Amino acid sequence: MTDGGGTATLDAIRVVVALLSIAAVTALITRRLRIPYTVSLVVLGIVAGAILPRGTIQVTPQLVLLVLVPGLVFEAALRLELDDLRSTFGWMVLLAAPGVLISAAIVAIVLNLATGLPLQLGMVVGAMVAATDPVAVIATFRNLGAPRRLATLVEGESLFNDGTALVLFVVAVASVTGQVSLAETAESVIVTVVTSVGVGLAAGWLVTRLMRLVDDHVIELTLSLAAAYGTYVLVDALHQSGIIATVAAGVVIGTYGRSVGLSKPALEALDVVWELVAFVLTAFAFLLVGLAISFGDLLTAAPSILWGVVAILVGRAIVVYGLLGATAKVLGNRTQLTTVPIGWLHVMFWAGLRGAVAVAMALSLPDSFPQRSLLQEITFGVVLFTLFVQGTTAERLVARVGLAREADTPAA
Repeated sequence: MTDGGGTATLDAIRVVVALLSIAAVTALITRRLRIPYTVSLVVLGIVAGAILPRGTIQVTPQLVLLVLVPGLVFEAALRLELDDLRSTFGWMVLLAAPGVLISAAIVAIVLNLATGLPLQLGMVVGAMVAATDPVAVIATFRNLGAPRRLATLVEGESLFNDGTALVLFVVAVASVTGQVSLAETAESVIVTVVTSVGVGLAAGWLVTRLMRLVDDHVIELTLSLAAAYGTYVLVDALHQSGIIATVAAGVVIGTYGRSVGLSKPALEALDVVWELVAFVLTAFAFLLVGLAISFGDLLTAAPSILWGVVAILVGRAIVVYGLLGATAKVLGNRTQLTTVPIGWLHVMFWAGLRGAVAVAMALSLPDSFPQRSLLQEITFGVVLFTLFVQGTTAERLVARVGLAREADTPAA
């Protein structure tokens, strides 16, 4: 006989095995049909959510933020090349800090003017959809041989964006549920970023030194897993940004770890194992995105979703062409910052996909939060638009602007 707890465990194992099988089969099919893998997974998730009895698979923000996100951002941070990171870091910071704030503010203003949604609630939506998630676009860049620095810039932006947007989301929710002054908000953001980066850098350095002390790639891999999830859990327990800390730890291990001479078997194992981990986590993330979204519920909020889509496109254009493009043009030739070609700006504008982090934030809204369902539906609608429309046309844009043939060193 199997008790209730044993049955629940078996059910969870069956679900995981089923999801893994679906992910593998989907990868095989989409590779032959040249359909974006992540988009196919979202569609399957939506179909499964419509067919399965309600509540069969519970998609919780904890599942996304504590299980999926740390591994995904850590793997991406591990792969950032130090030279490319140095040449694009200034632009990443520009996009991840003021860029996120500008995008969120524009969403709030547009929703307020077009739909009458209060500015504070609009800012909550803005924070949820400000984080970019360009997993599918990065894969497209690699397949087409696009410039490596562009891939680093887009992926690095998404890593830092996730952490910044989550901090802004917490502040925005607090402003609705309680009184938060501008000074308190600024102080909270600064403390969170500095603390999270500091802990992440320390954790990455410590794990790298420990990995050098052993000559066993299995132990070294175990230490990397501990760094990815341990850093996130520790910093989250301190009520700071686990994502920012995990990204910092991954960057240190991926760059400093290689420079101090980790063993060749360890580096090869890190690349292979974390590539597998990223594949599995990405599959789960986009399947769960689909499971969390109901098309029927979206129809009732269609006008607000439309304005939300308009807002993110306007905000993205201002940030990419105005903030990044103008700053790069002014400073690029006067400093050591790498300039940003116009073709890169076009791709970065259209590569502003939203995904699992936005869905997790929407699901984490308290049940008693004002207009909770509407805010969630706007967020889910924006996510679907970016995945289905931008995600499926990104490859054509990359080819159209000639990035597949462009040299890796950007022109002024």
